[in-house]
Amino acid sequence: MILAESSELFKKHKAGVVMPTYNNAQTLEKVLRGVLVYTTNVIVVNDGATDDTAKVLQKFPEIVQVSYPVNQGKGYALQRGFQRALEAGCDYVITIDSDGQHYPEDLPGFLRMLEHHPSAIIIGARNMEQSSVPGKSSFGNKFSTFWFWVETGLKMKDTQSGYRLYPIKLLREIKFLTRKFEFEIEVLVRSAWKGIEITEVPVNVFYPEKGKRISHFRPFTDFFRISILNTFLVFISILYVKPRDFFRNANKRKFWSAVKEQLFHPGESDRVKAFSIGFGIFMGIVPLWGFQLVTAVALSFLFRLNKALVIVAANISIPPMIPLILFLSYVTGAIWTGDKGKVISLGDPITLDVVQNNSLQYILGAFTLALVGGVFSATLTYLGLKALKSRKS
Repeated sequence: MILAESSELFKKHKAGVVMPTYNNAQTLEKVLRGVLVYTTNVIVVNDGATDDTAKVLQKFPEIVQVSYPVNQGKGYALQRGFQRALEAGCDYVITIDSDGQHYPEDLPGFLRMLEHHPSAIIIGARNMEQSSVPGKSSFGNKFSTFWFWVETGLKMKDTQSGYRLYPIKLLREIKFLTRKFEFEIEVLVRSAWKGIEITEVPVNVFYPEKGKRISHFRPFTDFFRISILNTFLVFISILYVKPRDFFRNANKRKFWSAVKEQLFHPGESDRVKAFSIGFGIFMGIVPLWGFQLVTAVALSFLFRLNKALVIVAANISIPPMIPLILFLSYVTGAIWTGDKGKVISLGDPITLDVVQNNSLQYILGAFTLALVGGVFSATLTYLGLKALKSRKS
């Protein structure tokens, strides 16, 4: 018997359930019967199952079936389910696994959360501290959650849960690259980059005894694929997404207003702000041409600095400043090379030949100038912030 209140919630939000399945015939029927208590708007994607899945699905003529003969992977199955749901007029789908880990009783919780977050991906966050959670699942979630934070700046409790609500109309323009388990990471990261909100709702989870667990996750192969994906996403995040977001926001609120907001943000200490600017200046001067900003942003995550201030300060190496930085680097480098160094004046052209023939002088000088400039900038910023706070008080 279907619950009228839940059924109305699904109809109100034009929501359905998408269930990808592959060789889970022994649990599929129970999960389906549980879901049908809450809605009949169910799409099951038979991802090339070779067991009795087709026979089980014959018992449920009221559901929509998407089937194909060869297993393609969970990501591909989910995308096929999304497409079928869009064709059926759905705005949202809740994805639930067919292995019995997820409880259909949690379905209404997603829709209640949707009332407050109508444009969000809602993750069903599991309690990963409970004793029944396998050690590899707990480690995998911590691993995934850490890299998701690096790639997006968002902190989530559970980025590996397959129990989710997706606003599928907002995902139509994203061309996803992956087709297997790693899709569930890609869809979160790229949705966050697109500006789609991501939030969580607590759900229960059931893990059978070790000998009774059915998992199609291949520890070595799939973990390797996920690692490759994370490497790619981190690279894109550092090289493009982080600088884009900062300057896009800066343009909306005017550049210096954005910098001022970061400088006087009450949630960070003056030491962190000062060190962020000093570190940005240092990275803007060191001789890593072409990789200065990428390296600066990557290390700012490692050192937990203010990324916006690091990016602003690192842009000291903009084209009008480059000749001055090169000149000061050679002048500073002469301190180390002595008589062997090249004497250069501010008006002399610094060509590629000059750089190659006097590379040691330039490298030593650039690192020295970067260190002095970074320390000086950090000290000046710290004293300035303290002085401003003293005046206000």
